[in-house]
Amino acid sequence: MTVFKKNYHIDLSDVDFTKRLKLSSLFSHFQDVASLAAADLGFGIDLLEEKYDLAWILMKIRVDILRNPELDEEVIIETWPQEPKKIEFERDYIVRDIEGNPIVRAVSTWVIMDLKERKLRRSNTVPIQYQAVNPERALDVKLGKIKGFDNLEEAYQKVIGYSDVDFNGHLNNSRYVDYIMDCFDIEEHKNYEVKSIEVHFSKEALPGETLSLQKDISQSETGQVYIEGQNEDGKTVFKAKVEIAKRI
Repeated sequence: MTVFKKNYHIDLSDVDFTKRLKLSSLFSHFQDVASLAAADLGFGIDLLEEKYDLAWILMKIRVDILRNPELDEEVIIETWPQEPKKIEFERDYIVRDIEGNPIVRAVSTWVIMDLKERKLRRSNTVPIQYQAVNPERALDVKLGKIKGFDNLEEAYQKVIGYSDVDFNGHLNNSRYVDYIMDCFDIEEHKNYEVKSIEVHFSKEALPGETLSLQKDISQSETGQVYIEGQNEDGKTVFKAKVEIAKRI
């Protein structure tokens, strides 16, 4: 089976003020292990750029958190791909504690982008061969469209700077998650925790651009919060639906 595993130690730099793993750190670990798994299949980020002038781009991800790991905890992240579709590559993740219990589950959709033309390419542009695909899915969900609640209010604005940009020259997916979490104040973070998050990325965000973070809490009594990032032209850069619950 094409399952790739890596152990991660939860360090000080990975946690927030609750001493639990920051969501953006989790996304960074997912990105790291996906990159290593792609390299293990012979299509890592360096080869993809040097041979094909392409880059892996995350388009959609859904993460369900059963238990958020704590400072100094050791976890194992497993990831495996599904058979490629015409454009999309699906990749699943399970985070396990040291005893092997699943504590986080996630599914994601990736594409390949032409670095010169900044356009998406068909999946068969790269001849990836899987020995055997793991039929298990981390989550039994389809990453369809995210619908808003039509009551958006601006939470804040953010100018994209040096610390936000990755090696592809655009806003890194983990930084989007920090932006989403900054839509909640510290008191809300003290009282509530994220149980699930789904993020869809629709446009590149580049250094120097200003993002308007829009938040809709009209369904918060059911634990659902909708967040959207818009560029200076008012176009949607990303959409996110966050499920929150009272901390126990």
